[in-house]
Amino acid sequence: MDSIKLKLTIAYDGTAYQGWQTQKVGACVQQKVEQAVARLFPSVKRIYSSSRTDTGVHALGMVADVEIPRAEFRMPLRKAPLALNAFLPEDIRVLSVKRVPASFNARFDASGKQYRYFVWNGPVMNPLLRTQAWHVPTKLDVPTMRAATRRLLGRHDFRSFAATHTYEIKDTVRTLTRCDLRRSGPLLTFILEGDGFLYKMCRGIVGTLVQLGRGQWTEADLNRMLAAKDRRVAGVTAPARGLVLWRVFYRKRGK
Repeated sequence: MDSIKLKLTIAYDGTAYQGWQTQKVGACVQQKVEQAVARLFPSVKRIYSSSRTDTGVHALGMVADVEIPRAEFRMPLRKAPLALNAFLPEDIRVLSVKRVPASFNARFDASGKQYRYFVWNGPVMNPLLRTQAWHVPTKLDVPTMRAATRRLLGRHDFRSFAATHTYEIKDTVRTLTRCDLRRSGPLLTFILEGDGFLYKMCRGIVGTLVQLGRGQWTEADLNRMLAAKDRRVAGVTAPARGLVLWRVFYRKRGK
């Protein structure tokens, strides 16, 4: 079949969805995007994503690839986002559509990902962020939390920060290349960047760091948690609503 492959960059508010991946029960983002694609290109049944986000998690830079028969793609490429968005709900948007080589794979070609987690650290929650941030009203020791993030950098077994999945993950070693904490008034932004992330790993890290900021853990405890490789020894899992898949990285292809 003579076809073209497209790379979609997708943003969505995950509040109303059971995550990205199509499920038997409940609305999912993938399903909505596939329905929009099928309205324009009827023979296309499936798109393939770089990641899977959980129920209530958001994305600004989800990447997906789709193969479309050349005979069905009759519009200028620049008009594709507008055409797709016409069939999508307001909480899902295709930000860009680019032509890529037939060999491109959104999942397996990804070299890394960046997640951001937002915490509103003030006595009263900002109502505009009620579905976009975790409200932590108690005072946090931000300098201590920021210093602790450095202990998580590098290549580690992050099993202690990952939730148990429905299937066993044999390799739980990941490389965290960035772990920053920024503060702008009451808004805290955790930036986590690495070659891959385990199930709920970002939320486990943030939950543990918030508890450390409350004085429940120390920096030294993080080393003990990493060494234990046991989810029971680390901190809580932060709520889904504060997490955003910010960006997926791809290496530049050679000519």
